[in-house]
Amino acid sequence: MPKVMIAPVRQSDAEELIAANIASSIHHVPWAHPFLDRAGFDAWFGQTVTGPNIGLVARDPESGGIVGVVNISQMVWGEFRSAFLGYHGMVGFAGRGFMTEAVRLAVAHAFDAIGLHRVEANIQPGNHPSIALVKRLGFRKEGFSPKYLKIGGVWCDHERWALLSDDPRL
Repeated sequence: MPKVMIAPVRQSDAEELIAANIASSIHHVPWAHPFLDRAGFDAWFGQTVTGPNIGLVARDPESGGIVGVVNISQMVWGEFRSAFLGYHGMVGFAGRGFMTEAVRLAVAHAFDAIGLHRVEANIQPGNHPSIALVKRLGFRKEGFSPKYLKIGGVWCDHERWALLSDDPRL
């Protein structure tokens, strides 16, 4: 049995995701600020069904509990075939490799099922667990972007990490 299952987010996931994000909010700050209410869920969900974005919910197959969320966003086709990768785990499953497996499965989906060539993860330099996660999966550090993304109302520096479809997958 796989350690983690991933599936596209559904409307029926709303209340459980909101509760998991609330329970994990201290765990997420300052690295991420996921939605904490129905309006936030609806805004995020809407982007996953109407735009170039996919929201995946990772679950523990034994308990059914939500391990985390993986987003494949801003997919660009044509000669580029690239997307951004974002993710956040839930505190009850932290430190046990669940999110590494969830991101591994999401990246495989991006390359094998969707046909992307490149996936890029932008991570704040102090977020050592997230950097360790992408390193475990074979991502390469490509650079540094000052004030790259606004998180919690503050422009934050980020490191750019990427994996190509023909790179070795760990």
